[in-house]
Amino acid sequence: MMENLLIKKMEDLIEKLNLYNYHYYTLDAPLVEDAQYDEVYYALKKLEEDNDLVLPNSPTTKVGGEILEKFEKHRHLSRLYSMDKAQNYQELMLWDERNRRALENGDENFPEIEYVVELKFDGLTINLTYEEGYLVNAATRGNGIIGEEILPQVKTISSIPLQIDYKGIMEVQGEGLMPLKALERYNETHSEKLKNARNAAAGALRNLDTKVTRSRNLTAYFYNVSYITTEEFKTDVEMKEFLRKNKFQINDEIYRCSSLKEVIEKIEHIEKIRKDLGILIDGVTIKINDLGIREFLGYTNKFPRWAIAYKFEAEEYTTKLVGVNWNVGRSAKVTPTALLEPVDIDGVTVRRATLNNYDDILRKKVKLNSTVLIRRSNDVIPEILGVVPSEDETQEIEKPTHCPACGTELFQEGVHIFCPNTLSCEPQLISRLTHFASRDAMNIEGLSEKTVAQLMKELHIKKIPQIYELKREDLLKLEGFKDKRSDNLIKAVEKSKNVYLPNFIYALGINNVGIKTAYDLAERYGNFSDFRRAQFDELVEIRDIGDKTAEEIVKYFKESHIAEALDKLMDLGIKPHYEQEQKKQSYFSDKKVVLTGTLSMKRSDLKKQLIALGADVVSSVSGNTDLVIAGESPGSKYAKALELNVKIIDEQELKDILGGRDGI
Repeated sequence: MMENLLIKKMEDLIEKLNLYNYHYYTLDAPLVEDAQYDEVYYALKKLEEDNDLVLPNSPTTKVGGEILEKFEKHRHLSRLYSMDKAQNYQELMLWDERNRRALENGDENFPEIEYVVELKFDGLTINLTYEEGYLVNAATRGNGIIGEEILPQVKTISSIPLQIDYKGIMEVQGEGLMPLKALERYNETHSEKLKNARNAAAGALRNLDTKVTRSRNLTAYFYNVSYITTEEFKTDVEMKEFLRKNKFQINDEIYRCSSLKEVIEKIEHIEKIRKDLGILIDGVTIKINDLGIREFLGYTNKFPRWAIAYKFEAEEYTTKLVGVNWNVGRSAKVTPTALLEPVDIDGVTVRRATLNNYDDILRKKVKLNSTVLIRRSNDVIPEILGVVPSEDETQEIEKPTHCPACGTELFQEGVHIFCPNTLSCEPQLISRLTHFASRDAMNIEGLSEKTVAQLMKELHIKKIPQIYELKREDLLKLEGFKDKRSDNLIKAVEKSKNVYLPNFIYALGINNVGIKTAYDLAERYGNFSDFRRAQFDELVEIRDIGDKTAEEIVKYFKESHIAEALDKLMDLGIKPHYEQEQKKQSYFSDKKVVLTGTLSMKRSDLKKQLIALGADVVSSVSGNTDLVIAGESPGSKYAKALELNVKIIDEQELKDILGGRDGI
């Protein structure tokens, strides 16, 4: 009884404090004076200390002070995509035209396109997970599929709610930022100055010492529900209203636009006021408001088709080009990097810039000792835009004829230069082995690029299967490898044998096969043996896999030394696994299925259900299609199916099959 009274008293104090915090940090409309807030806060803190009890939504957990040992991995419930970018209005118009064409060629009846224009924050993306109304996890974006857990760091941000009204499971996407005033105040009181707010926010959220995070006084704005169990939103505006009701901070600079002309007006308005916002932005995002249209348009390998970021023009700087380094990567491509006289850009000292290839050098008329114009967007390596006329004596940049690493004669294909020595060119091997061991691939912790180079030099590791033949006694002979480090690496190598199929496919380093494509391939084939036998015609049927990627996959598995290495890996115990391998045969197993017309079921849910039953859901009807599922008002796909004599079923027949009839 006494415990219940204590918890009730604590809950009442927490409710008050959370309300005060919401009004102070999110609404910027304080309800009480600081002294009154402190009185309630310390009353709660005393109860917690006296009774050794802290409730999960207590504001006292926001203080920070915990020092973590390391960052743990976190798999997002739903993938977080980055956005394609437009640098000018022409690119924005092309994006819009592509979407309109796709809608015109489809079978659906959608409302007129409406856009949502909002700020593109320049901070660090964060993804929060709530269960039963409580904040239970926070993570960085990472690669969009797996990030790093940063819950203690995120809890130091006063504007983030620890408890919300919604009781289902939900992931909310936003941006952690350091307000410019907070940066100014920090630099007034700390001897070690922070150079810019973007890096300060990212550094704080990825700092194992939560006191450091707290000292930066970060804020966060939210803009997307990336996963939710029970709610369904029809529009982006409706989604944001839901977030507001649950006390998330939503920036006020959000506009609904009915035309691209209005979108451009809002872009220009935001560009004018950007210096008065108090936070860093580097552009705006433009999204289609209707979520049904979004679902129809879908995604490319990297981006949602229904959204684009309009980047404000980055500032340009001049400096001298003092040299060029030619580097060879895991794809055998030899590329130039410009070496610059150091120049300060937004608090970052820049010493290198991108030169894409030798044709790029000739086109931009770049020479040694020339004064070059450079532009840096976000945190990427700057690009050289061209040459500024000067009276300095310059020297031509010579095109390399032999590999800078192994001395093999180079060859050119298109605009790119390649080293053909793929079997023993050291930088290529280091890059391939490092990629294979990386987090999104085999995730062999401790096998960094530096360690790979050491293993190659001292243990003569040259091929990927040799990683799985490492012995503890071999490692103990190496500098820096004592018992613990050697044991940890051997354990990590052994653990990696039980690998998720998409990660294994990505680890192989097939040209054009990124992590998203690896997931698509795993979903299509379900096991490595079938994927290894993939044919060009079936690969191009998979959405977002084009001719070039399909050619690269087929070519990869035809290489005799690759086939030999893969067989060796399997003999050494590599076991790629995927859920579909355990799924029983069904009516839809191995059938190519096309959906058309308006269906009462949510199309994305139906697609997932069919894939789970073994179907390959494709976007167009061809002679290889096994089944068309037609809803109301089917269009050209229905007509094509009739023409090709492809089996067609309606929604009632589909429900009968899904309900257990016809042999499932």
